[in-house]
Amino acid sequence: MYLIFDTETTGLPTKGYKQPISDVENWPRVIQLAWQLHDDDGRLVEHKDFLIQPEGFDIPYGSEKIHGISTELADKEGIPLLEGLDLFKEVVAKADFLVGHNVKFDVNVLGCEFFRSELPTDWTEQPILDTCTEKTANLCKLLGGRGGRFKLPTLSELHEHLFESQFNEAHNATADVEATTRCFLELIRRKTFTANELKKKDDYFLKYQEVNPAPIALIGLKHLNLKGESDKLRKAAEQEQATINKDGESIDLKKLSDLSFTHLHNHSQYSILQSTAKVSGIIEKAVAQGMHAIALTDSGNMMAAFHFEAAANKINKSIRAERLEAEKEGTVFNKKEILPIIGCEFNVCRDRNDKSQKDNGSRIVLLAKNKDGYQNLIKLASIAYTEGMYYVPRIDKEIIPQYKGNLIALSGGIQGEISNLLVNVGEKQAEEAMNWWHEEFGEDFYVELTRHGAEVESRLNPSLIRLARKHDAKLIATNNSFYIEREDSNAHDVLLCVKDNQLVQTPKGRGRGFRYGLENDEYYIKSSGQMKNLFKDIPDALFNTEEVVSKCTGYQLARDVLLPEYDIPSKFISAEDKKDGGKRGENAFLRHLVYEGAEKRYENIDAALKKRIDFELATIENTGYPGYFLIVQDFCNAAREMDVSVGPGRGSAAGSVVAYCTGITNIDPIKYDLLFERFLNPDRISMPDIDIDFDDEGRGRVINYVIEKYGSNQVAQIITYGTMAAKSSIRDTARVMDLPLNEADMLAKMLPDISLNKLFDMEESLLIDKLKNQEEVSRARELRKLIKQDNKSAEVLRKAKEIEGSVRNTGIHACGVIITPDDLTNFVPVATAKDSDLVCTQYDNSVAEDAGLLKMDFLGLKTLTLIKDAIKYIKQTKGIDIDPDEIPIDDKATYELFQRGETIGIFQYESPGMQKYLKELRPTQFLDLIAMNALYRPGPMEYIPSYVKRKHGEEEIEYDLDDCEEFLKETYGITVYQEQVMLLSQKLADFTKGQADTLRKAMGKKDRKVLDKMKPVFLEGATSKGHNKDTLEKIWKDWEAFASYAFNKSHSTCYAWVAYQTAYLKANYPAEYMASVLSNNMNDIKQVTFFMEESKRMGIPVFGPDLNESNYTFTINKAGAIRFGLGAVRGLGSGPIEEIVEIRKEQAFVSIFDFAKRVNLRLCNKRVFESLIYAGGMDSMNPDVHRSQYFVKEADKKPFVEQVIAYGRNYQDQLGKRQTTIFDTADEVSIPDPKIPFSESWSSVYRLNKEKEVVGVFLSGHPLDDFRIEIESFCRGDIRVLSDLENHEGKNLMIAAVVTDSEHRISRKGDGFGTLIIEDYYESYKLFLFGENYLKFKHFMEIGTFIIVKGKIERSRWKKELEFAVHGMELLQGLREKKAKNLEVKLSASTVNEVLIKELQSILMDNEVKGNCRVRFTVFDPLEKIQVVLPSRSIKVQPTNELLKKLEDLKVDVSLN
Repeated sequence: MYLIFDTETTGLPTKGYKQPISDVENWPRVIQLAWQLHDDDGRLVEHKDFLIQPEGFDIPYGSEKIHGISTELADKEGIPLLEGLDLFKEVVAKADFLVGHNVKFDVNVLGCEFFRSELPTDWTEQPILDTCTEKTANLCKLLGGRGGRFKLPTLSELHEHLFESQFNEAHNATADVEATTRCFLELIRRKTFTANELKKKDDYFLKYQEVNPAPIALIGLKHLNLKGESDKLRKAAEQEQATINKDGESIDLKKLSDLSFTHLHNHSQYSILQSTAKVSGIIEKAVAQGMHAIALTDSGNMMAAFHFEAAANKINKSIRAERLEAEKEGTVFNKKEILPIIGCEFNVCRDRNDKSQKDNGSRIVLLAKNKDGYQNLIKLASIAYTEGMYYVPRIDKEIIPQYKGNLIALSGGIQGEISNLLVNVGEKQAEEAMNWWHEEFGEDFYVELTRHGAEVESRLNPSLIRLARKHDAKLIATNNSFYIEREDSNAHDVLLCVKDNQLVQTPKGRGRGFRYGLENDEYYIKSSGQMKNLFKDIPDALFNTEEVVSKCTGYQLARDVLLPEYDIPSKFISAEDKKDGGKRGENAFLRHLVYEGAEKRYENIDAALKKRIDFELATIENTGYPGYFLIVQDFCNAAREMDVSVGPGRGSAAGSVVAYCTGITNIDPIKYDLLFERFLNPDRISMPDIDIDFDDEGRGRVINYVIEKYGSNQVAQIITYGTMAAKSSIRDTARVMDLPLNEADMLAKMLPDISLNKLFDMEESLLIDKLKNQEEVSRARELRKLIKQDNKSAEVLRKAKEIEGSVRNTGIHACGVIITPDDLTNFVPVATAKDSDLVCTQYDNSVAEDAGLLKMDFLGLKTLTLIKDAIKYIKQTKGIDIDPDEIPIDDKATYELFQRGETIGIFQYESPGMQKYLKELRPTQFLDLIAMNALYRPGPMEYIPSYVKRKHGEEEIEYDLDDCEEFLKETYGITVYQEQVMLLSQKLADFTKGQADTLRKAMGKKDRKVLDKMKPVFLEGATSKGHNKDTLEKIWKDWEAFASYAFNKSHSTCYAWVAYQTAYLKANYPAEYMASVLSNNMNDIKQVTFFMEESKRMGIPVFGPDLNESNYTFTINKAGAIRFGLGAVRGLGSGPIEEIVEIRKEQAFVSIFDFAKRVNLRLCNKRVFESLIYAGGMDSMNPDVHRSQYFVKEADKKPFVEQVIAYGRNYQDQLGKRQTTIFDTADEVSIPDPKIPFSESWSSVYRLNKEKEVVGVFLSGHPLDDFRIEIESFCRGDIRVLSDLENHEGKNLMIAAVVTDSEHRISRKGDGFGTLIIEDYYESYKLFLFGENYLKFKHFMEIGTFIIVKGKIERSRWKKELEFAVHGMELLQGLREKKAKNLEVKLSASTVNEVLIKELQSILMDNEVKGNCRVRFTVFDPLEKIQVVLPSRSIKVQPTNELLKKLEDLKVDVSLN
């Protein structure tokens, strides 16, 4: 007998499916039971189905939604549980098997009901037959299962597979049983179950199929529509309640109309990819609606809290100004200031420390009443990340009591714990949860009601109201907002699709084939009137929003920066500081350090220097931040002690003598006229900001020093927000809206470098000013027209504009570090940082200082590491110790290098444009380098030609006034630096240092308001000193034009010094310097190739890896050549390289066999051997052995390289045995070396490709080397041109290249297209072949094919963008034969003699070289600058590689044309 049964329940197990049936808290309650009993032939014996009355529990709405059984229906139509269990006990006694679809669940839930009722549960041990198994999964073959297996089928899917008809009545136990029975019996008929599984004899199936010859049919039982029946009962109850409500108390409409509703549950764009609402937009909407408060409750974080409070303050400031103006004019002013209420929507899980299973928990909204409440929010938001982070940041109920002070709790709406329990578990558990929250928060707990029009709300709200009334908990009305206006709902839906990588057209819902999305467009910030209308039947829920606001007070988050206490020596400590919070001790200690340093830095501290030091110290004392300098000098000097290179300075801090004397900077500001007031304005108190460069390898050690000094709980990195920029928002929106890829690409490429909001909302005249050129203006106009159209592209643009700026992820600031005086979470909420042991702030860099956080920038500068490594190489090769800070500033070779423009690899001076100007300038002093660094940037670049001419006396140096000469002389009368404007304003018009800095800043920012105030002051001051007003007007006008471009001399000086250091090393120790450059770019193979070319140009050979010479990085060998680093070889990690370098210290390796015998073969495995061979690392040990020989596979033997490894392993085993015996210890292990098999050498192309495979570059040549004569003679341009289309528009190109990768693809429309990567000596480039081009040229898309690509750089027909249009393609191999008409032989007159003529005659008149190519001789005299062309009438040759090689061996120049 087969008992096929099914249950419907109140939900799913709370702890898991593996719990025993005795765990009554885990297993849900049974509310429907149905079965069919069939005999062995499949005949129906009996069937039964009934509902079960819920005794002591309710049926959750979430379960009712699935099966349709309401508590009311089960109460009315059900039977008592014991009666149902007795009936089942009777039928189960008749059965041999329990059958069902995923029947183990049904056995457990029903078994638990037997256990609860204290009835025997032995029936649960009966044999089970399940229709949901791997067998039926393999039968249905549904993709998407775990581990690449087929997915287990649902009952509907199995039914459809077996009977090719759908079964739609799922989740009614009666219907499910009928469908399961039909499937089960059909599976028997098809022998899916074995006779052994059915405990039958082998002939069972024959008899069964006789009884059931055709597919099993449905019995045809009638099924009650349970959802329909539940709805009938509910509607009747609602009508009855409506009648009662008519007689209820009336609503005080007057009181309600005076209410100012407040939204207390709102999300901003910082609820990552969940909201489109901008922080400022939330505040602006509330003000526009006349609301006097609004809350921000982002999901799981407080990232926007500071921005939110600042936005409110900004609006409040303008409201106060308007009110003041109204009061002056005597007009009525009713606009209210807005109170920003900072909150957070937390995820509350069972145990925040449990990371064994996913538990995102339920939501709770916590609002801060005041600053103390805000501090508690910070603590909870930090703990959510640092302790609770698992998929989402989480807290739990264990931590809430500790930090609940001055917090208001809202129950979280439909996603709150109480609602969740009502929907999915039961009212009893929901009531317990409500009591917990109510007891914890008392009068500050509110049960949240929402009316977005979702079906679940209509079921939840009556229960929530009933429970709240029962326990005297307060109700509160909210509208959980995720966007600001109703019309933003579609854009928000797009954002959700971007988050989940779904198409907008995918239907919303749960399960496969559906996506997440909000039900409707009601999740916006509604007006007060709309909210009052929604909740007028529950007025207390509305009035309670006013009550919440009355409990909250405003507070400022901005404050002065708080520094950690610096531990100063006891003799400097001032007792008065403790009384009044002064900085006397820190000021005194800083003064001590400065003068101590000044004695070391300067030969003599004269009156002028003392005046400067005292001025700076007084300014620092006035700012109140002497501790800042103490902290910075401390870790700078600690870095030097740890052998970490510290940069000479960066930015305006280099203008400080205090910084120079304390070791923060290393450039003398007195020597170079650098100004302190450019760094700290004495007239304006501001926080110092010093950025420090460290070598990028040592930067981490300095940060660790700071962590150890101040404690890990006081040091954090700074968060960054990855926002959706214009192009990415277009591409993401296009993807989820299913816009064809080519159209999306077109839209993104049309976009100028400007935000979408500015592009579409800015006035056209202002937009034109913003854009770079006419082409961008044209594209912008086209897009502005397009967005107004009625098509999908326009819709994509509109939605992309709305979601632009949304935070899509978070990262870590590259160099910013926060240090606090105490625990971080007393000042700022923190989060966990990916790939870092440090936490990060939830506030970003833009607000760090305003939030009172001390921010330090620890910058990693690769150039400092490069200098450091070069100095190590010089010590190794030359035995010379070099201090980079002590190199001579007047080194002739260094300036000659700059004059030649040979600045590749020189910090900040290596661009082609800079090289051009350096050749023209021919710098002879360090001041020239400072000036060129400042001038070579957009704007001041136009002054370079004049600067060059004035330096060389080709243009007269003019000064507007004689007084200008003092400060403009070094730059030949041209204003180059901001500091010059500052000094001149002081000299000409007696500006104070503070006024001069204010002028500099106003000019840089083009602050017309400030400039208009300062101009009369300047003119008055300067004319009073006798200067001509018209001349002064000209000077002011010139300053205004140039000051916005003028550069910071302090920064330029520092980086010019770093550049000079690199140039000095390159000029005097070229091999060592280039080895360091290559080593520090080892992970960028494109850069390695570039710098290898530069090394070769300098006459420094760069050899491939070598087992006996190479280290991890690039090195210099004894011959002065650079040797490739083993660290750049793929397949060689640091472990094998360390092993190789260590072992060869004893003795160099003499052969591959010696290598195999000596190294640890667990580290140096097969891959290491192969990579070394492919890279040429073994070549030098036996030059007669080709690389190909190591891979020969003879007969049934392994490849020879594997034989070598086996030989080494055997040798080491024998050696190990010999060392463990007490006999024959003097004898050596003697195993003959294997014989190296013969093989032809690889072709050059194959060899080079293998080199590139493991090293990333071609080392021993280039595949195009065989075609160099064709490339030089016939080709126009190379691949580098394709990276600079703007400067080569209209050019016809003919590029020689090799195909290194290709892919044949199919577009969405079904058309074929191809992509191929081509490479030449310089770069690689990805080509796309579409349409006719693809059909014509696809046969060239074979990897390793040598091709000529012909084309033109022109504007595309549709996009109007520059592109390389391919017009033709052909094989490179046939180019010489096709194009070569003349062989040009160029001879210097001084080399022409009888011997040379005879050799040429012998080569060119050989019968083997005869062909159709004419020969022309050109004899030239370089001194007299004359040449004679002598065409041969009789000699015609075939220009083969062999002929050309013979001619080149004669040292004559050869070309083809």
